[in-house]
Amino acid sequence: MDFTPTEEQSAVRELAGQIFGDLSTHERLAAAGTGTDTELWKALCGAGLVAAVEEVGLLGLVLALEEQGRTTAQVPFAASCVYGVLALTAHGTAEQRERLLPALREGGTVATGAFPASAGRVRATAEGELTGVVPLVPWLRDATHVLVPDEEHGLWLVRVADAEAEAVETTAPWAAGRLTLDGTRAERVGGAMAYEDVLATARTAFAGLQAGVCAGSLARAVEHTTTREQFGRPLSTNQGVLLRAADAYMDTEAIRVTSYEAAWRRDEGLRYGTHALTAAWWASEAGTRVVHAGQHLHGGLGADLEHPVHRHFLWGRQLDAYLGCGGELLAELGELIVTERLTERLTEKVMEEPAEKGEGRPSAEGTHRGEGVGA
Repeated sequence: MDFTPTEEQSAVRELAGQIFGDLSTHERLAAAGTGTDTELWKALCGAGLVAAVEEVGLLGLVLALEEQGRTTAQVPFAASCVYGVLALTAHGTAEQRERLLPALREGGTVATGAFPASAGRVRATAEGELTGVVPLVPWLRDATHVLVPDEEHGLWLVRVADAEAEAVETTAPWAAGRLTLDGTRAERVGGAMAYEDVLATARTAFAGLQAGVCAGSLARAVEHTTTREQFGRPLSTNQGVLLRAADAYMDTEAIRVTSYEAAWRRDEGLRYGTHALTAAWWASEAGTRVVHAGQHLHGGLGADLEHPVHRHFLWGRQLDAYLGCGGELLAELGELIVTERLTERLTEKVMEEPAEKGEGRPSAEGTHRGEGVGA
């Protein structure tokens, strides 16, 4: 494994950090309310960061999302890249890519996803008509298209204008909405494994976003405790403060490295379903601990709704809810590990049969690269 960013990936991270740092200030965030910062979104798309995701891959996107998370910038960067650019690049037809990708790169078209799928929530007919309700879709009010999985895990792209979207307020400033489908026309995206791949990609990307949120929260806590004095000395000289900050740092690094590994494996064409779930678990469980620590280390200021660190707290909790609780993720991870082990044993048994007949053993390389990416 080599997580060292390429020159292009490093350039994307640096450019994203510069744009988010310049335009996503606390004052602008407070003024934006619950909507998207349209000026920031135009700047990101104008700089080519959305289009660059096709070249720098998921790892490049994760690096850029870390920079977004540090500032809790209000743009549908993760959603549009995952459910739009990367989903269509990997699973769209040539006609779909030619028709939809140019507008996605420029930001005129914004995609989001009604993920994960829930049994019985959305039903699809053979003619491509969808019926069902998704209670909460992030960034739906800013999206022009939404990627919807049906109850059989088929993927469908729906124009928001053709469905019913009702605003839903959450504790974080995401322009979320309730999606109602009633015989809504949709176009199919990808085949049997498309849903698993997109879900694993989303988990990895949002885990990277959580790593940035945690890093930003911790940075604010460090600044506060090193400048705030109590009894004539900085708060950071207290052992309890140091230990709490150290634990938060280790949790943040765990989120970062697991999201890097999952992203790198996807870019290399390796199985990464279990790694995406691992990154999501760390982002959910450890992310909650970190944003709570950041708030607590600010003392009474951490409870102030106007303080910047409170935004990190809200974002961290929203990402925790979106990724799924730790127990659910661990249960799914266990089931996937068992399934993969059984598949490997079956594959080994099939490969041994020709050798027993004197026909030689076929190469096993194909069982490790380019196969399914189940999540």
